[in-house]
Amino acid sequence: MCSAPDCRHERKASASRNWSGPFRKTPGRIFGMGIIRLYQLTLSGFIGNSCRHIPTCSEYGYEAIARHGIWAGGWMTLFRVGRCGPGGTSGLDPVPERLGDRQHWLLPWRYWSSG
Repeated sequence: MCSAPDCRHERKASASRNWSGPFRKTPGRIFGMGIIRLYQLTLSGFIGNSCRHIPTCSEYGYEAIARHGIWAGGWMTLFRVGRCGPGGTSGLDPVPERLGDRQHWLLPWRYWSSG
């Protein structure tokens, strides 16, 4: 932050609550992120702020698909929503920057814990 009165190069806050980092813009990723964004703009308001994790499940899904693609990110999102239900976990649960050595596209249940 700049404290000088004539400082004009301050960084403005992002208007989007979703992850805005770099990612490969493949058709699957764009489609998956579009579905999540559509949910955020339509149904999310009716359901309310009931997610027990940070980031919320839809923000997690958006970032997971952007970073890891529709297959891995989709499974990670599905399992995250499963962890968010009654008796599930809560708290800080960020999307991993890279997938662990255990994760393999042929073994989707290993995306349950993405570490």
